[in-house]
Amino acid sequence: MFRKVALVTGAAVGIGRAISHRLARDGIAIGVLDLKLAEAQTVADEIIAAGGEALALQANIADRAAVLPAVTALREAFGPVTILVNNAGITGFVPFLDMTDTQWDQMLEINLKGTFIVTQTLLPDMVANAWGRIVNISSSSAQSGAALMAHYSSSKGAMIALTKSLAVEFGPQGITVNTIPPRFVMNTAMSEESFKLPGMAERREPMRLAGPIQREGQPEDIAGACAWLVSEESGYVTGQIIGVNGGRYI
Repeated sequence: MFRKVALVTGAAVGIGRAISHRLARDGIAIGVLDLKLAEAQTVADEIIAAGGEALALQANIADRAAVLPAVTALREAFGPVTILVNNAGITGFVPFLDMTDTQWDQMLEINLKGTFIVTQTLLPDMVANAWGRIVNISSSSAQSGAALMAHYSSSKGAMIALTKSLAVEFGPQGITVNTIPPRFVMNTAMSEESFKLPGMAERREPMRLAGPIQREGQPEDIAGACAWLVSEESGYVTGQIIGVNGGRYI
């Protein structure tokens, strides 16, 4: 069996950082890719100090000219990349009637086009090895909708559609593609930003109590599900939306 190498985007903080650490503990070499190289290097150093293998990489995922050399560096360091976690993305809160073309375009540029570019860049490695695992970190807002986030929810809904399309196209070649739409996951930049909005701080405790599992989600919850989805054991699972949400659907 070939060596397992993964690229995790948006890996410097929050969910991406947790996923990088979790996969490294499973013996997977990690490309820690982020727009912020210093923070990515910190995560890579943490993984190496714990006995794992990691390489810090910098790229804007929506810039193919930046993604290509980053992926090349990862291949040169560890070999073909057959695991991809598309976690990088941006968020935003703006009333729909006030939303500009620029805000709409930027959201889809990063969240959707960036996912397209990175996935297209790495898929040849998976095809060549007749084995691959892709996990797209979408959002529960794509399922439920979210006020002030029409552009964000739309971009994440498109990621779910992309997941299902790629699962159909590349399943015969031994490649699985699944998506995790997190909900109410704390200790991430996006969640903390959302609770700074007017009227949101007082909703935090009711939201915690609303689901069957009455606690806030943590990045490690997403990382655990991701670790299973990229493992050998999940080889018959593809095109699926794996809700890691404490049972919350509203």
